[in-house]
Amino acid sequence: MGYGHTFRVSACKGLARVRHRESAPVTELSFLDRPGGARLAFRHLDGTAPTLVFLPGYMSDMDGGKAGAVFAWAQREGRACLLLDYAGCGSSGGQFADQTLDDWRDDVAFLIEQLVDGPVILVGSSMGGWLMLLVAFRLGARVVGLVGIAAAPDFTDWGFSDADKATIRTAGRLEESTPYSDDPYVTTRGFFDSGEANRVLGDTIAIDCPVRLLHGQRDADVPWDVSLQLADRLRSDDVQVVLVKDGDHRLSRERDVALLLATLARLVAPIEGPTL
Repeated sequence: MGYGHTFRVSACKGLARVRHRESAPVTELSFLDRPGGARLAFRHLDGTAPTLVFLPGYMSDMDGGKAGAVFAWAQREGRACLLLDYAGCGSSGGQFADQTLDDWRDDVAFLIEQLVDGPVILVGSSMGGWLMLLVAFRLGARVVGLVGIAAAPDFTDWGFSDADKATIRTAGRLEESTPYSDDPYVTTRGFFDSGEANRVLGDTIAIDCPVRLLHGQRDADVPWDVSLQLADRLRSDDVQVVLVKDGDHRLSRERDVALLLATLARLVAPIEGPTL
């Protein structure tokens, strides 16, 4: 069966959305309308730069456990932080099935450009680890660090079987039953084509900032060697990969979250900025 079925039904449909109520954000939920796009939900915390921007995985949102832990850490440390929901996800407007990878990249870039002054560190979980690369291309030198958590760039390539790809191309959508919802799981041709047009692992990735990649070696959804491929393709020399031998795709256990926060603390230390 390969990686495709497991990745789309498990990682994307809900297993990556573990909740930790004790670390849930308390900042008021706010909204901005993206011209030509949807009404986007976000939580923004002022503090010391660089601003930490958390990018959730596919079919996930800002209420996930890791996003909440990053936000709570930023609150304690007096650091600036931005959480967000892509269009069609969480509290944002729009229909999920209408969205593409380009749309979500533009959602993230728009909110950063409207809300954040100065440098940012992008923290991408699963598909968010693909988006952080695309957003870094857009924002250029403003991005001073990347942290990937089971980053899944190019999953439209390796995450679908040949039969699934044929169905998407001929029928325009792929529908699958899922234990997480009464509604079928839908992958549209629009999203698939957008993903194929934004593949990054086939050539040098022109990003020069520090990059940290965390990946569990028991990840049944995104093969951990994807992070090794990503590290190899990045132009930056300041790239570190941390493999957690007993870690799964979510990396949401207490010690996994502690690893993420320690990684962020070490990354921001040399690039302290003014209070925003």
